[in-house]
Amino acid sequence: MPLFDSVSKFKNQDYAKLKKECQTKGTLFIDTEFPPDERSLSSTPGKYGGVVWKRPKQICTDPKLFVEGASSGDVSQGKLGNCWFVAASSCLASFKEVWHKVIPDQKNQEWDSEKPNNYQGIFHFHFWRYGHWIDVVVDDLLPTINDQLIFIHSQSKNEFWSALLEKAYAKLFGNYEALDGGELSEALEDFTGGVSDTINLVEMEVATKPEERVALFSRMQKEMDRKSLMAASIPATSAADMEATTASGLVKGHAYGITSVKNVHLEGSGLFGLFNREKLPMIRLRNPWGKGEWKGAFSDGSTEWNKISKSDREKIGLTFDEDGEFWMTFEDYCKHFVQTCICRVVNTSYLSLAKTWHEGLAHGQWKVPDRAGGCPNNQESFVKNPQYMFDITEEGEECMIQLMQKSTRDKQGSQNVTIGFTILKVELNREYRIHDLYLHEKIKSTVYKNSRSIFLRHGPMKKGRYVVIPSTFDPGEVAQYLFRVYTNAANNFKELTQEKPVKAWYNCCGKNPVMVTHIKIVRATGLEKQDRTGGADPYCIITCEGQKVTTSDCKSTTDPEWNVSALFYRKNPVKNPVTIQIWNNNIIKDNFMGKLVFASTDDFKNQGSEHGLTDRKNESNTTRPGKLAIIVTQSRSLMSI
Repeated sequence: MPLFDSVSKFKNQDYAKLKKECQTKGTLFIDTEFPPDERSLSSTPGKYGGVVWKRPKQICTDPKLFVEGASSGDVSQGKLGNCWFVAASSCLASFKEVWHKVIPDQKNQEWDSEKPNNYQGIFHFHFWRYGHWIDVVVDDLLPTINDQLIFIHSQSKNEFWSALLEKAYAKLFGNYEALDGGELSEALEDFTGGVSDTINLVEMEVATKPEERVALFSRMQKEMDRKSLMAASIPATSAADMEATTASGLVKGHAYGITSVKNVHLEGSGLFGLFNREKLPMIRLRNPWGKGEWKGAFSDGSTEWNKISKSDREKIGLTFDEDGEFWMTFEDYCKHFVQTCICRVVNTSYLSLAKTWHEGLAHGQWKVPDRAGGCPNNQESFVKNPQYMFDITEEGEECMIQLMQKSTRDKQGSQNVTIGFTILKVELNREYRIHDLYLHEKIKSTVYKNSRSIFLRHGPMKKGRYVVIPSTFDPGEVAQYLFRVYTNAANNFKELTQEKPVKAWYNCCGKNPVMVTHIKIVRATGLEKQDRTGGADPYCIITCEGQKVTTSDCKSTTDPEWNVSALFYRKNPVKNPVTIQIWNNNIIKDNFMGKLVFASTDDFKNQGSEHGLTDRKNESNTTRPGKLAIIVTQSRSLMSI
């Protein structure tokens, strides 16, 4: 999704209008939609005692939105258990294009001693919510105890962008307490409109498999180059584990922003002899607390630093400035961390020189009685979920798919339901909903999780048509969601809403279909050779009652395997059989290779058969070399396939 979409006003508050009203009245803004009192702190009365709400000028003498710009060191965690949001804010500070969107009009919002009348105690921020950017207005009254900010704060006491950003985000969810506990991917997505992927390093076995580790490092390098936001964590397995420090100095249940991924060239440095290699994969992280660092190789005061001079560190790029930021070898990273979160800011602009994705987007909901069928374990009801179709038009393409439920962080109200989705390869010409799940090839099913979103990056994929069925784990659960599909080329994305063909109102004399035929073209064997090298590039054309479906060609073979299907809703199956022609793809003119006429009108399921090929004008005698294998399911019940 492009970074610069239109922006709607949260709670219908207009920043410019409100600021002008304050200037006219000569007052400072107080946000009645998020008042500076206990209601904005917590839904539990008295949870935060002794809090005094103060404006930045009451906390320090020279407040600034930014002190020397935004950096990952500007964000340190306070009393809330929202390290997920703090780490995301730390990542945000590293990418100017993103934080210019999240924190708009930075120059005009900044305190200016030369224009004191421009300050009215009002600020605004942009967040992405389910396909749309929204503008959230806040006053600058911040919760303090003993003149100290109790939540997010900067290491510079007079810098307030991170504290005000947190306040706007808390307003979005009702109060500060709503930010206590969450997933890093949520905040990254809300800052960017991107899609997040959480990688389990333990399941990938990157610590013990060098090939997997090299592939992951290369992937993370590319993501860093593409301005993806990344972070790492070691999930806590119990309440006692939460924010416990390991022997290596890393903190469990805590999110670390990733600020650099690079191959450090060691030749000519003091580290070359130590590691006996020319380059060393390295990763730089930051603890949102602003303190507490890694104690292994390349930690402060470690022997590795003693082997290399300061000038050499700068030469090879091993630099860091703030407390809480540290380097690790990528091998150590894979041994000690468990999860890596990557948020891709997906580029869909046709004018960009960078990689462009084609987006399919839909807002949907699971609802009873006919669109809440539960997961695939519920064999009969699973197809009674929403269904979405898309095409892969280039062989070997990959796709990215995200299912995001429209949940709130309200501790007293709605909670996330357990969600996931399944990808099926379907007929090349399917336009109606699937009714028989097991007639179609399952490409992938995600794990079902109780989280806001599920992400899958899958490929390479074969050309063809696909249907994705998103669902809750249990049938009958009701929820709303945003569903997004990204492909390399145009994908013809749409929701399948109709169960079967419906005669148009203006076609009063037309007939309704009486039979549905699903025909799978499996393979051909022994086809006639078409070129000097003894091969061919055969493809099939399947026709029935004016409809035509064409398969891709199989290169340089007389024994092609297609494994593709077509679907026909037939009005007169007795008079109009299904015809399959095989052609050889040529640059100048394609050559006919054989034909099969399938005339049966019986009902059957998954009936496989092999047939000889006839000439174009002779349907009774086998006059062409080769045989064609097909599998047919056919029924007079139009909602059986």
